[in-house]
Order: sequence, then structure tokens, then C-alpha cells
Amino acid sequence: MAETKNLLLEIGTEEIPAHVMPLILIQLKDLAEKSFQESRIEVGEVQTLGTPRRISMLVKNVSESQADVEEEKRGPSAKIAFYADGKLTKAAIGFARGQKINPEDLITRDGYVYAVVKEGGKKTSEILKTLLPEIICKLNFPNNMRWGNLDFKFIRPLRWIVALLGDEVIPFEVANVQSGKISRGHRVLSQGEFVIDSADDYVDACEKNFVIVDQNQRRAMITAQIEAVAKERGGKAEISEELLEEVLYLVEYPTALAGDFEIKYLNLPPDAVITPMRDHQRYFPVKTADGKLMPIFITVRNGGKDYLDIVQHGNERVLKARLEDAQFFFNEDRKKNLDQHREKLKTVVFQESLGSMYEKTQRLVKLSEKISEMLGEKVSAVERQNAIRAAEISKADLVTGMVTEFTELQGVMGREYAKLDGEISEVATAIDEHYMPRFAGDSQPKTTAGRILSLADKVDNIVATFSRGLVPTGSQDPFALRRQALGIVNMLVESNWSISMTELVETSLDLLKVTDKVGREKIQNDFAEFMKLRLKNILSDSTRYDVIDAVIYDVDDIYAVTLKATALEQFLATTEAVKNIQSFVRVSNIAKKAETDEVAENLIRLEAEQVLYKAFEAVQVVAGELIDKKDFIGALDALKKLSAPIDSFFDSVMVMDEDLQIRKNRLALLKSVDELFARIADFGKLVVNG
Repeated sequence: MAETKNLLLEIGTEEIPAHVMPLILIQLKDLAEKSFQESRIEVGEVQTLGTPRRISMLVKNVSESQADVEEEKRGPSAKIAFYADGKLTKAAIGFARGQKINPEDLITRDGYVYAVVKEGGKKTSEILKTLLPEIICKLNFPNNMRWGNLDFKFIRPLRWIVALLGDEVIPFEVANVQSGKISRGHRVLSQGEFVIDSADDYVDACEKNFVIVDQNQRRAMITAQIEAVAKERGGKAEISEELLEEVLYLVEYPTALAGDFEIKYLNLPPDAVITPMRDHQRYFPVKTADGKLMPIFITVRNGGKDYLDIVQHGNERVLKARLEDAQFFFNEDRKKNLDQHREKLKTVVFQESLGSMYEKTQRLVKLSEKISEMLGEKVSAVERQNAIRAAEISKADLVTGMVTEFTELQGVMGREYAKLDGEISEVATAIDEHYMPRFAGDSQPKTTAGRILSLADKVDNIVATFSRGLVPTGSQDPFALRRQALGIVNMLVESNWSISMTELVETSLDLLKVTDKVGREKIQNDFAEFMKLRLKNILSDSTRYDVIDAVIYDVDDIYAVTLKATALEQFLATTEAVKNIQSFVRVSNIAKKAETDEVAENLIRLEAEQVLYKAFEAVQVVAGELIDKKDFIGALDALKKLSAPIDSFFDSVMVMDEDLQIRKNRLALLKSVDELFARIADFGKLVVNG
């Protein structure tokens, strides 16, 4: 077995923004693996590591040289390559020399001559001199910097580069920085520069210089320290993954510590305390066993345990100022109720040319009424009133001081202020829930009023934005409409709500005063396609692609589409499914030639078409009722009864009869049957073997 060595690449920089580090490390790993493969360098595991000041890569078991390669290259035809006496022509000799082989080594096959070119692998250390700087230069970032008079761009200025294959330095230069074996330790705790003797020593050498370079090790340390500090103070830390991930890439040598704040601030709504603490200061809140907020916070220092009392005091002062602001805004906000705050929405623009936020709340009231009406008995009179009341005051908190200062609290403060105003619980909860999901993985609204208002708000947002011609394309989605559309799909499915999205969009267009007929049609089509893509993505996790294609042609009733997909997959598992589908598709193929679906019974002459007509009349009633009830499994079971009459019809009846009236009538019969099938699926999209 060829000898291998481990490879280290460390890119030292100024502090990199925490939120981009995870993606940078993924990108580096992908680039490296692809580059090694293309360069024919065999490697083991590629591990990427990162701290605020370094992007690193450790590659295990790197072969000392490239793999040899053998390639056949085709030359001239045998007729051109050989004289009649079998000797090589000048063309063949020239080809051989061009491939740097002896002419006698040419081989003849399939009427051509071939050169077998063998290329020995170069030393890996030589290739890495070019490969590593190429990898560095290929890294992409959301924002780049340039410094000095350099054209080179990077997320932050480069300060040092370590490149070692085993203990051998791989020499190269990027942005006037020469690679070597000298790294830099923690800004405060270390002595500064230190030498890495070998790639194998990297992690240990960094730790000796107060840098925990492995982010997984650092994450475990941070979590354990936070939990231990919280336990010492008699509570349990609330560790969100988002905050933990951010803190992870803000520190190189973590030390958790607790701080205190005045108990009076616990009189504020918990979120009014937690948001300034967590989102603005990156502190972890601490709660009691029963979930009540304690006047304690935990922060993670980038350093050791020296002078923790000074660090604690500094953090307490910063948080106190934040909480004082929150207390002030809260007190000022409470001088008015939400109805009074709502009046100020008349001065706040919703979107350009789309009126004010006050007008938006008026639309939400109307849309909530419409959705409640469409849901019928699924919504009680009380739930309907709750949704309408929540819609009236849903945006009032946007003009409060608390939300103006802490925008993350929109909806949350609306909920808290509604409770304090004496609104019933479901109304208050709906104000918060109508923004859900706020981010990927967030939960859906739980209350009926919250779901109604959430659906109204999201439909209004999407239709309003589309009316301005701002349909998301590519990666551009400034209004987060894709997330809102996913929220609509998931909410309708989880709630088992069948709603005509076409009708709801029509109502939204009326409320937005979109009168242009062509414009309305375009928005309807854009909306349907937009929802179709979201629904397709959701279904693809659990449903066959051909089943999705068969049922997603019409997304007017999103919940019904998911039921159709489930029913169709069950149907495909039956023994007679292939035969049934073949019959259904035969009907569909011929029915395309029909001009009408109006069948004249007096023109039905042959027994086979009479049998099909009678069978269709009976099945149409039963299947139609089942489809209306969304019982697509039962409807498919009913449709199966048409399979035999259809086969008999095609065996016995000439559809394209010479008599034009009879031909037209037979096509109309088939079109009627096909229209019934189409209420469930486009069976021609299904992939079946039989």
C-alpha cells in the first residue's frame, strides 16, 4: 500500500461574521473533495474546521502521488495509416510522435489506429502548490472585501496561511501572504504566533494556544458549560440552536458565566425580556423547572476565567440599559389600547401603490370573513368572530414603541397587549400565530382563528406583491413569499381544510381593486404555479413523482390534491391497477378528438356502447358524490367498474364511424367518461408496466 500523509490547510483572517461560517465550511469541503478527485489524488476523510479567525481543512491519508493514468487516443483510419505493404505512413508516424510514443506501439482496431498514452502521476506535494491556492480563490462569500491595492477579494483580509503535507510545507502565495507552518493563537490568552510542526499536531497545537479549533468540540464545551452554570444558579438554560450556532463562531476559547438583572423587569412580558437578551446581546435566558423566567442570564466569553467578575458586571450594565428601554417603551405603549394604536397604521405604508397598513387590516377582516364562510360548518360562529376581531387589531402593534425598537417582537407584543386589553385568549393568540411560520422549521398556528388570519395575511401578501409584478425568481425573494406559500400549503393540509384558492384569490384581487381582466388572469396563473411548486416540493418527500404529476394539474383545492395522491398510491398497489389504468388512458387518448361532451342517447346504437353509457351514468353519480366528499379511495373503487365496459367498447365499436353524427356522439361519450376520470387524476401521467 502506498504511503500516505495528512494534509492541513489553515486560512487565517480577521474575524469572520458568525452566520456565514457554517456555509463556508461546507463549501470548502465540497471544493476540496472535487479538486482532489479531478486531480487524481486519493484521499481519506476531508474535515473542515472553523473559528472566528480561521478557516481550516484537515485531510486524512493523502497519497504521495497522483494515480497513473492510461488513455487510448484515436488516430487516422487504417487506410491512411498503412501503405499497401503494411508499413506505416507519415500520417501514422506523425500521430505517434505527437502522442510521444513509438510508432511501433500503435494498435489497430475498428479500422483506426490508436495510441495508448500512459501518464505517470506527479508528486502530490507539487500539485498542491497550485491546487491549494486555487481552492482558496474559488471560495465564494455573500460579501467580499479588498484591501491595500490588491484585486484579490475575500470575506475578510488574509493574515496567515498554514499548508502542511505531513511535516512538509507546501509553498505558495495568496494576496501577498506566504504559506508556512506559523499560525496564531488566541488574541489575548496566547503568546501570539506558534509553530505547527505537522498536520497531525494541528488540533492539539491550537488548544495549547487557547484555540479550540474543532467546532464540534467547541459546541459540546459551550453547551456543557452553560448547563453547568445554570444548574449552579438553580435553573435551566434555554439553549436555542440558532443562538448556540452564532455563539459557536464568535469564540475560540469559550467560558460561560452568569449575570443578574433586577427582578422588577420580570413584570414585563417574558418575550420583552428574552428578545433584548437573546437576539440583541446573545445571552441565554434561564428558567425555573416550571418554565418561569429567572432574573439571570448566561453569556459565553471568548477567553478564560480571569476577571470574570468584571466581565459579568459589564454585561449586566449593557443588559440593564436594554431592559430599561424595554420598560420605557412598554409603559408608553400601555397608555393606549390596540384599537387606538391601530389608527396610527393609516400613516404606515404597506407596499408601494398598495395603500396603508390600516387598509391592509381592513382587507384581512374581509378575507377572514370569506375564509370562514368557505369553511362552513368547520368554523363556529365564535371562532369566526375571533378571527375577525384578531384581524382588526392584528397589525396594531407595528406602531408601538416596543416593536419599533425590537422588530422581532411583532405579533408577540400584539398578543401580550391584547391580553392586557382584555381580549379573549384566542384573539390574542391569533395575533401572534398569524405570522407563523416565521422561519424554516417553525410551527403552524394551532387555533382556528390563528389559522384563518394567517391564511388571510399570507394570501393578501402574495397577491398584493404579484399585483406589482414582483414574482420571486431564482434566489430573489425579498418578501419571503416562498416561505409564506409553504405555510399556506402546510396549514391547509394539517387543518384538513378544503378551500378554493382561485375563489380566495379573486376576493383578494377585488379588495386590492385590481380591475384589469388580463392582469387578474395573470396573477391567478402566477399564484397557481407558485403554489404548485411549493406543493410539489412537499409531496416529493413521500410520494412517487408520476403520482405527483398525475394529481397536481389543478391546485385549486390544495388539501384535496394531497388526498388524491394518497388514494392514487393505494390504488396503484392493487392487482388490477395496471389493467384499469390502461383502460382509462385509452379513453383519454381518443377523447382529445371530441368537440363536446353532450351525449345523444338516441344515437347510441350498438350494445357495447349502450353498456358503457349505462355503466357510466351509474358510476358518475356514485363517484361524483364520493369525490365531492373527498373520498377519493372510494371514488377510484367506483371508477374501476368502468374498466370492463371500456375494453368491450373498444373491442366492438368503431369510434370513428363514417356517420359524422354517430362519430361525434361516441367521442362525446368518451369525453364525458374522461372528464369524470380527470376529477381525480391525469392517468396518462402514471408510469405502469403491463
